[in-house]
Amino acid sequence: MADPRSIEDLKQALQRLPSVGPKSAQRMAFHLLERDREGARQIEEAIRQALSRVNHCHQCNNFSESALCEICCSLKRDAKILCVVETPADLEAIEQARIYRGMYFVLMGHLSPLDDIGPDQLGITRLLKLIADNTIEEVILATNLTLEGQATGDFLLDLLQGKSARITQLARGMPIGGELEYMDAGTLNQAFSDRRSAR
Repeated sequence: MADPRSIEDLKQALQRLPSVGPKSAQRMAFHLLERDREGARQIEEAIRQALSRVNHCHQCNNFSESALCEICCSLKRDAKILCVVETPADLEAIEQARIYRGMYFVLMGHLSPLDDIGPDQLGITRLLKLIADNTIEEVILATNLTLEGQATGDFLLDLLQGKSARITQLARGMPIGGELEYMDAGTLNQAFSDRRSAR
């Protein structure tokens, strides 16, 4: 007979995933144990490999298996334009839309005082150093149009005022409360085309 503690531990672990509540976690746990143990082993191995190999790019802060990610290494990108996004998923959405050929900086979140996420947790010091150390002509603030994303964008805008780079934001044609990761290519294309000076 299976150890109930092991099943409970599995359910608790699955609940750490976004949008997975107790019922969903229970369904997943029972499915993996009852119907797809090989799938469970593949998930276990993929997680182990990712945890051992994936770190952060030294330049853009995105996930990478090497010191510099493919985008930062590419000679085909425009190094004079820097797009600041909240998450790797936001970066992927922009890349899939094929509308932008500059560089990125990934904050890995947004300012959230209630969750103890401040500028230090977002690597904003690294972002400022990246801008200071490189010939960047434009910084695009592409934070999400959520309350937290807008607060993060406004904070960055205040920090970057007076720098030599032009500061722009994505056009507000994107819906309020929307997240880049879920935008279609057409909406993203319009937002990039219509970007404007932040102030």
